[in-house]
Amino acid sequence: MGYPALDLTSRPAVVIGGTSGIGLTLAEGLARAGADVVATGRRAELVDGAAEKIRRLGRRSLAIACDVTDRKSLEELEHQVRREFGRIDILVNCAGTTRRTPFLDIPESEWNTIMDVNLNGTLRSCQVFGRRMVERGYGRIINIASLASFVAFLEVAAYAASKAAVAALTKSLAIEWASSGVCVNAIAPGIFQTDLNRGLLNGTRRSEELLLRTPMRRFGQVEELIGACVFLASDAANFVTGHVLAVDGGFLSSGVNQ
Repeated sequence: MGYPALDLTSRPAVVIGGTSGIGLTLAEGLARAGADVVATGRRAELVDGAAEKIRRLGRRSLAIACDVTDRKSLEELEHQVRREFGRIDILVNCAGTTRRTPFLDIPESEWNTIMDVNLNGTLRSCQVFGRRMVERGYGRIINIASLASFVAFLEVAAYAASKAAVAALTKSLAIEWASSGVCVNAIAPGIFQTDLNRGLLNGTRRSEELLLRTPMRRFGQVEELIGACVFLASDAANFVTGHVLAVDGGFLSSGVNQ
């Protein structure tokens, strides 16, 4: 028998950016822990597929497309989910984008796009969903930070700046909403190969360096993020807020490895 406080049975959850990669894995993980999950993104066909996967796990879901760069889209999502489930207990902000460009060559349009999705998208969804959580006196918000929130990666300055800001935003919301029963935390994944970063990693010198700096000497499997997400979404984490939990195979602890 599992630890009761980790049970998410019938807890309504929304995973934004939850139709592929890490987001879809976390959505399915929350469903396996008992939650009713709405996994959303911009592409309707992927939204439909994610909803079907959640239902196959025996949980309730909705197929609603959403764009984090559009506040009205987020407001409509929140309204429809709350109308169907009565409340929203858990929000996971997983929408993200990146591009590798030398800093001197970054056009402002590229910088602004990355910021608008990674940082402003998190801001918008936290405002839209957090307001009702604060009013109810309960909520769990899990943002997705990055190793780049803490250390520099070559030629991804815009991404790093956005993710450092997500970590800071997480802490700021945590102290602002702590007395309202809303816990705000983040997960900082280590190196996990996904569609977002596969081109930067496969067979590259960057890949070799990342493996050297990861004491476990391997990339993570996306399923290895589920435990952190379920914990932070659950009542087992009632006294945890403002924390950025690294799931990184020891990367941030790494100094000299040989």
